Amino acid sequence: MAVADVWGSVPGVVRQAVERHVGPVTAAEAVAGGKNNDLAAVVHGDGGPVFVKAVRGISRAMRWLRDEITAGVLADGIAPAVIFSEEVRADDLWLIVGFEYLPGRPADLAVGSADLAVVGRTLDRISALPAPGVLGLHERWTVPDWWSRVREAAPEVTAGWDVERMDRWAALAPAAVEGDRLAHTDLHADQFILGPDGTVHVIDWGFPGAAAPWVDTAFLVIRLVDAGHCPADAQAWAAERPGWTPDGDALTAFAVFVAGLWTYRAVTEGADGPWVRSARDYAAWRVGVAVSPRCAPAPT
Repeated sequence: MAVADVWGSVPGVVRQAVERHVGPVTAAEAVAGGKNNDLAAVVHGDGGPVFVKAVRGISRAMRWLRDEITAGVLADGIAPAVIFSEEVRADDLWLIVGFEYLPGRPADLAVGSADLAVVGRTLDRISALPAPGVLGLHERWTVPDWWSRVREAAPEVTAGWDVERMDRWAALAPAAVEGDRLAHTDLHADQFILGPDGTVHVIDWGFPGAAAPWVDTAFLVIRLVDAGHCPADAQAWAAERPGWTPDGDALTAFAVFVAGLWTYRAVTEGADGPWVRSARDYAAWRVGVAVSPRCAPAPT
């Protein structure tokens, strides 16, 4: 997208604020996937490229962007560094944040990928970080009956499921994930940026939580299943992580809760994708339902 198109989407006061920090903008490219922001672009100023996000109005999106600022401090060296942040008032209050530009590619989570080792080491670093002042994931996970809500909204989706049993498992999840380590809570392949110089960063920290050290790895297990791993193999990979400490019930509660939450969002908000089916497949495997003939059954 041309610089005029990017800049034309935001008020002049916002453009001026950005240029106070980066100098005159000579080029800008919109960044795909920045749907939660009113501006998401790589801008080129005097000091080189900077990734700029801006959000208009007090909202969940603004809170998420503030959380990214916090993560830049708590996950220093893993999250993108925050170069500047500023609030300005135009037609409404705007929050503008400039992050270091991170060239690179997303991780490959496929079976046999060499990136799995890099991703694992990065998870080890994250799971060791404290999370002072960050809201506990267990405090966000306050709805125990996502599966019943899915049945009400889209009964065809829960056909063949024991919804009451799944709700009982999901109700155990908040206590299971409680902890004091930093968790990203939305990890997938595109959130890892593998740089040409060998560096690894994790982006999009809009949903951080304080949680047990195994939680982010458990989210990755679902993504590994989505990438073609059998659940048992994905868990075996996770078990190599030093922070992987959940007992079987905790892991089942986690899997069932996430599958219910993601499925509800898919049927009510359109936030659907293959990862949602993979979350249900993993939850089914955890409660003892066969997922695929090629995959081993869940441990009893």
